[in-house]
Amino acid sequence: MKKIVFLFLLAIFHSGAYAEKVYEFNSTCQQAYGEITELKLNNGIALIEKAKKENPDNLIPYVLESYVDFFTLFFNEDPAEYKIRKERFEQRISLLKKGPESSPFYLFCLGAVYLQKAAVAVKFGEMWTAGFNFKHGYALIKENKKAFPTFTPNDLIYGGLRAIIGTIPKGYQWLASLFGIKGSITEGMKTIKGFVYSKDPWAKLMNNESSFFYCYLLFYIENKKEEAIQFIQDRKLDVVNNHLFAYMAANLGINNKQTEYAKNVMLNKSKSPEYLQTGVWDFEMGFVKLYHAETAEAIQYFERFLANFKGKFYVKDVYQKLSWCYYLQGNTAAAQAARNNVLKKGSTDADADQQALKEAKSGKWPNPVLLKARMMNDGGYDKEALELLSGKTVESFGKEEEKLEFEYRLARINDDLGKGDEAIQYYLEAIRLGESRTEYYAARAAWQIGQIYEKRGEKAKAMVFYNRCLDMDDHDYKNSLDQKAKSGIARCKGE
Repeated sequence: MKKIVFLFLLAIFHSGAYAEKVYEFNSTCQQAYGEITELKLNNGIALIEKAKKENPDNLIPYVLESYVDFFTLFFNEDPAEYKIRKERFEQRISLLKKGPESSPFYLFCLGAVYLQKAAVAVKFGEMWTAGFNFKHGYALIKENKKAFPTFTPNDLIYGGLRAIIGTIPKGYQWLASLFGIKGSITEGMKTIKGFVYSKDPWAKLMNNESSFFYCYLLFYIENKKEEAIQFIQDRKLDVVNNHLFAYMAANLGINNKQTEYAKNVMLNKSKSPEYLQTGVWDFEMGFVKLYHAETAEAIQYFERFLANFKGKFYVKDVYQKLSWCYYLQGNTAAAQAARNNVLKKGSTDADADQQALKEAKSGKWPNPVLLKARMMNDGGYDKEALELLSGKTVESFGKEEEKLEFEYRLARINDDLGKGDEAIQYYLEAIRLGESRTEYYAARAAWQIGQIYEKRGEKAKAMVFYNRCLDMDDHDYKNSLDQKAKSGIARCKGE
């Protein structure tokens, strides 16, 4: 009898141990994916646990757990959380490798987790780790596209990465070399756009993720900023109840000088506690207030962001902006205290942080009139910015860097007001004054002229100025401006 019981238990053990793993994107997993990609992470976690109970051999819930870790780490950058969650990526990769290789989800899920792991590694300054995982993740998606050409989710990742790779700036060329391929904006954007606009069931399910990815590519890679904002509105993306969309709309609005739009999105988004709690809202609202010269309110948001944020990206940048607010208020002690924190805190992985550190080390303070004009112009308040500079000429400023900034600022304001020919003349003067200096104004001016000519369809002229931007070295924002210039050249060539 004992032998029979033993054999029975052994049979059960073996049947459980060798049960076939599956990739089953069932209704519970689909619901969890929807909640997670709205940043309702706790709701998603509860549904993941439900899915695990429904089928312990289903591997999709583990991929969804990776999404939870990705969003948590990407938005909040908490080193303590990273220490805990970092190993989970590798554990999930090992588990996913036990799935059936005959499934189109096998390589796709592995590739997605490797890419999430890579993106998070960038946030924590682990660039070599990021490079390895980006390379591996891309290779898996590329292989899966060949093996399963009709599996459309491949197009979302493959198209996006292909568009990005060709525009990697010099400072990150080591990363491009790891891929061993040449990207294509035209083909990459065609691939991802085809997925976003298709009636494929996967496209409908993955709408949150694909819309987010596509909008950022449209905005930064194709430089179709107004089109990206219009996409949000035309597709009626829910910026109230979907915090991923709300963040995207606010962030892109601020970066497209549509500050009032961004502010309204943030004020009207759902206040429910079920969403991911993150300091990015204070960060973005701080800039909304800064760009409208509401320095007291900007200080409150920036201070709250810095008090709660555990990461390093844009910390120096925020301390710089905080120092500007105090400086414009005439509070020199607080301004200097904030500048001292630029020297001590955060990292220099982002161009904005590098520029903030450089300014702090210089010991110089910006001209208050030019600073106010810059803030108003950056916020899209161009008429107000122009009024601040009314009656002034280049001779109104004593320092060479102030003369340069004055010319550049007049160019940007005229450009934003649609006065392209006037803007070009000011930009050319900014290039003349600043081409051999380390401020970013001359390089940015060259890129802006390229933009004007590209929009006019004069692509040969546009490429002349994009290349001129690339040729300038040792200036602020070098990596990001090079990326923009390379994107422009690729667009003009149809690559």
